[in-house]
Amino acid sequence: MARQIRPVENYTNMVLVMGLVNLLWVLIVIWAVWGLAAALLTALIVNHAITLLDRRFQAHDHGGD
Repeated sequence: MARQIRPVENYTNMVLVMGLVNLLWVLIVIWAVWGLAAALLTALIVNHAITLLDRRFQAHDHGGD
């Protein structure tokens, strides 16, 4: 007997908000322990990694590699 497929909740916004909350507390701890320069450097590295992932996904969506 086949099971009925039901729609599921969309948790995208909640996941993005919780990701932001986690990123903020990690950056605040880095700032408190090692200073503002370390927190800014960490934020810069995370931003660069996100940009690289975005470019890779865009290239994959357009058929490039």
